[in-house]
Amino acid sequence: MGWVEVICGSMFSGKTEELIRRIKRAQIAKQKVQIFKPVIDNRYSAEHVTSHSAMKLDAINIERPDQLMELVDDNTRIVGIDEAQFLSPTIVDVTQRLANRGLRVIVAGLDLDYQGQPFGSMPNLMAIAEMVTKMSAICTVCGNPASRTQRRFVSQEGGPGTILVGAEDLYEARCRRCYEHPFLSR
Repeated sequence: MGWVEVICGSMFSGKTEELIRRIKRAQIAKQKVQIFKPVIDNRYSAEHVTSHSAMKLDAINIERPDQLMELVDDNTRIVGIDEAQFLSPTIVDVTQRLANRGLRVIVAGLDLDYQGQPFGSMPNLMAIAEMVTKMSAICTVCGNPASRTQRRFVSQEGGPGTILVGAEDLYEARCRRCYEHPFLSR
């Protein structure tokens, strides 16, 4: 029987570390795994899923979710997908199809964008998943649990848009109280 697991939360909450932990456990059990990530995520390495703390595993870059159907080997039991918020909405259907084929599908991604809005297909993935794990970071301002991603700068002229791939250079984890909505006054 296949199923879908979603790991979500803000930046710096440990989503990729948790994905890697689950994949490594499967590898210890000698299960065939394949890991995928969007080609846009090249922050640390083009060939690896990499956490902010430098944990990494080999990964296959994809531009479109439908590539998963072509690239997943017949003997694969577990598919890991990192940074799913960057993939098109077809990731939901592809994830369902993989699970219906009997695979365990582990998806990680940001649940909210820097504006505090649901990000990409993550809400739909969370809705169809059998298991959802919401991770929290530590607020860089007060130390409380952080569920939001604060972009350190925002251009009022439209700027780079919702997708701006970066790490500590561009983003901080913030709690609800310390989060400053980019376009609203407090």
